[in-house]
Amino acid sequence: MNIISWNVNGIRAWHKKGKLEWLLKESPDMFCIQETKAEYDQLPEELKSVPGYEAYFDHSKGRKGYSGVAIYTKIRPNKVDYALGIDELDQEGRFIALHFDKFTLINTYFPNGGGGPVRLAFKLAYYDAFLVYVKKLTQKGIPVIFCGDINTAHTEIDLARPKENEKNTGFLPEERAWLDKVVASGFIDTFRHIHGQQTARYSYWDMKTFARDRNVGWRIDYFFVSKDLKDKIILSDIMDSILGSDHCPLILKVNL
Repeated sequence: MNIISWNVNGIRAWHKKGKLEWLLKESPDMFCIQETKAEYDQLPEELKSVPGYEAYFDHSKGRKGYSGVAIYTKIRPNKVDYALGIDELDQEGRFIALHFDKFTLINTYFPNGGGGPVRLAFKLAYYDAFLVYVKKLTQKGIPVIFCGDINTAHTEIDLARPKENEKNTGFLPEERAWLDKVVASGFIDTFRHIHGQQTARYSYWDMKTFARDRNVGWRIDYFFVSKDLKDKIILSDIMDSILGSDHCPLILKVNL
């Protein structure tokens, strides 16, 4: 099973850059997109019907051109969920879960904690609800893969300038503590599982400051798997040579 995840920072802009051709060439079994910034009716037909794939979309219910997620899959799921089940957290188009015979795949665009205490509180509430959701699945014996832009660097080696960002959202102690809880709950950070303590590997760079040219980045995009899939991980990597967004894609290969 070959899965790619990418925060594309606008699916229509990504499409205009010719990246659909890139997707077709890569031909993953599943492709998870975050930050689509579009409703379904705004998409060109080429994005609605990609040859060989079924497509699932969710978008922000109250703010156009904001947030949004999508999954393209070659394998038809048994069931699709578009919500965590908490109304106040489910309005921004951040969640799709595909339930298959052998596992559940979840694609999520986690909130950014910037913009003051209210948004940070929203982010932390979303974090907590998400962890409850995935733990319910694993407690039923269902293997889980979840991916997306988590919007937090876990440890100091996950961003280029940890000291300068200790008081900034994306590296706050309470944000990082949630990732500690994820790991303590038995989920495996697949990149760290394969690459150990490798440094200077990032998935996001600030475009305004040309940070990618200097590799002053953050690893805030992840693939996690439940512990029952740990020995089935074949490959997990950051595709940091691929351009097209302020994030780069991630790839995961698992033996399912």
